[in-house]
Amino acid sequence: MLTEFGKILIFIILAIVFIVVTLFISKLIRPNRPTYEKKKVYECGENPEGSPWVKFNIRFYVVALIFLIFDVEVVLLFPWALAYKDFGFYGFIVGLIFLLILGLGMAYEWRKGDLEWARPQIKPLKLDDILNPKSEKHINSN
Repeated sequence: MLTEFGKILIFIILAIVFIVVTLFISKLIRPNRPTYEKKKVYECGENPEGSPWVKFNIRFYVVALIFLIFDVEVVLLFPWALAYKDFGFYGFIVGLIFLLILGLGMAYEWRKGDLEWARPQIKPLKLDDILNPKSEKHINSN
């Protein structure tokens, strides 16, 4: 008699075997005729220009992660909105605390400037600026 874990193990083994057999059979059956057009990078019907290794602005990833975090947290509000009456005043207060923490997190990200697409560039300090802060260059620029 198999335990529940044994059944899961058999299921996982069968899944792996199915995937390996399917990939092997498809490799045997499919035609293999690579051409220049087939190996070329496809970009929505347009001819590619430049290198496919383009550096993306890190801001894209930061904004995407912040959106994902807050989006998942907002999804948690739907079950709360449906069930908070069952918990009465306590459920309402817990939901408000959750919304307050969510709002504080959003305000922190906004204040920090992570929601802005282009951040202001920080001008690096030079050694002359540090050693001679009262030089003519600083007096004339102010």
